[in-house]
Amino acid sequence: MKYPAVLPFSDILPRLHEFDAIIDVRSPSEFAEDHLPGAINLPVLDDEQRVRVGTLYKQTSAFEAKKLGAALIAKNIARHIEVGFLGHPHDWKPLVYCWRGGNRSGAMAHILARIGWPVTQLDGGYKEYRRHVNAELVTLPTQFDFINVLCGPTGSGKSRLLQVLDSQGAQVIDLEQLAAHRGSVLGGLPEADQPSQKAFESGLWQQLRHFDPKLPVFIESESKKVGRLRVPDALMEKMRAAACTDVRLDIAQRVQLLMEDYAHFVVDAERLNVQLALLTQLHGREKISYWQQLALTGCMAELVEELLVQHYDPAYLQSIQRNFSRYAEARPLVLPDISEHAFEQAARALCAIVGDTRTASAA
Repeated sequence: MKYPAVLPFSDILPRLHEFDAIIDVRSPSEFAEDHLPGAINLPVLDDEQRVRVGTLYKQTSAFEAKKLGAALIAKNIARHIEVGFLGHPHDWKPLVYCWRGGNRSGAMAHILARIGWPVTQLDGGYKEYRRHVNAELVTLPTQFDFINVLCGPTGSGKSRLLQVLDSQGAQVIDLEQLAAHRGSVLGGLPEADQPSQKAFESGLWQQLRHFDPKLPVFIESESKKVGRLRVPDALMEKMRAAACTDVRLDIAQRVQLLMEDYAHFVVDAERLNVQLALLTQLHGREKISYWQQLALTGCMAELVEELLVQHYDPAYLQSIQRNFSRYAEARPLVLPDISEHAFEQAARALCAIVGDTRTASAA
């Protein structure tokens, strides 16, 4: 084969795992927004350089911009080779891509090929990858006939149950984990910002494409948006028509679980109160002031129970009945407590229930 090989994503996808490195040569900000799974960022133009070249192109001429761009790209590629590539053997196989598979990745691929490495360039670049992901997120969810939606009010342990199901080898889509958000006004995670919409969708696609359509998929009952991120329409439609399991947990246990999961608010009343203020339009200033005072005086268990009974539970019941058509026929799954053993037992029981349902449906 002649190198660099320039191939479309449809040809590259089945052999993504064969490349020794997937090199994204776009700028750091482009890479941060989204990138191919497993890619590393080795920009041939950084963000500032890209702006300089683009400005020169618009204000002066394409020729002057190309001269400057070539000089900068050559310097950056030389640095990447010196710092990262000199130790690679002759049969090292990289995949290189940029935004549209043009000048930036073309320059890197050409030089690596001239050195003697069997380099492949992604035809169409990230733009073509993104087109593929968008198309697959329309079709992939329709392939799964045995989706089971975990329903249950806030704090009933749905997310923990998903994590245990995943550890036991079940096929799990954890939208809150992918979105780095727990899906409510208090749902932001202290240790992580939400990814971009494109990165969220890439993560979802990466999970779905490895699932076996013949096996059940477990997912939590989410709304259309998780934080600021949108769940793709095809998956949302599939979820809302799927069989449901109603996860149940005593309210005292729910309070304990939420205080563990939201420990960052338990120890920081001021931060919690900023978020509670966002509920003023729903509950009025008097109620919010009362809840904020509970937080400031350390009455967190009382506050959590009030939030569950007066805010989360009524809103959840209204939403679940409106959006999930099979919730009325949901099988109950009762958790006795929030111990690891309880969740492990519940996960095994759920897999058995879903397995029996699938067998009966097939018959």
